[in-house]
Amino acid sequence: MSPVFQHGDLRLYLLLLLDEGPRHGYDLIQALTDRTGGTYTPSAGTIYPRLAKLEEEELVTKTVDGRKTIYEITDAGRAEVDARRGDIENIESGLADSVRLIADGVRSSVQDAMRSLNADLAAAAQSMRSAAQPAPPRTDARTQAREQLHRADAALTDFRGRVRTDLRTQVARGGTIDAEAITMFIDAIDAAARDLVAALHQGH
Repeated sequence: MSPVFQHGDLRLYLLLLLDEGPRHGYDLIQALTDRTGGTYTPSAGTIYPRLAKLEEEELVTKTVDGRKTIYEITDAGRAEVDARRGDIENIESGLADSVRLIADGVRSSVQDAMRSLNADLAAAAQSMRSAAQPAPPRTDARTQAREQLHRADAALTDFRGRVRTDLRTQVARGGTIDAEAITMFIDAIDAAARDLVAALHQGH
């Protein structure tokens, strides 16, 4: 279980979600995923036993609607939610901290990737500039340019693979990908590409 939910926290948070309105089991699972920024997606085997316990305590009731079982909070359940507002605020604060840490981690990873890209492109630009200098006697300038092109291609392929792996791993672990970090990443790529083109033109 996610460390955000300490002992008894998930039970109380389920009551809070039901206090917002009746829900079925999958809806509760999706709501928990959304509220934790994708850092925690409980299984049905985690949620339904707790709902059954809440029903046993007469804090929730359930009704069957077709294939769905709808859970609804009782007056006793609302009374517990009201009595434990302080605990709920602590839980929600923990959720916000967890989501913020995930976003910071993704942003840091993207920034590292951006620095690596800038370094790779700067090296490629320097190589291109060197290749554009007058070649020594008996040296084929076109051959040198092809060699530098291969170097640049290899660096870009390696960079793309590393970034793609990092992003896919983040998603596979249930983490989020911060839109601001990706925008910064794209801007950095565009800026590095412009610098490279400018360096190539200077070499002519």
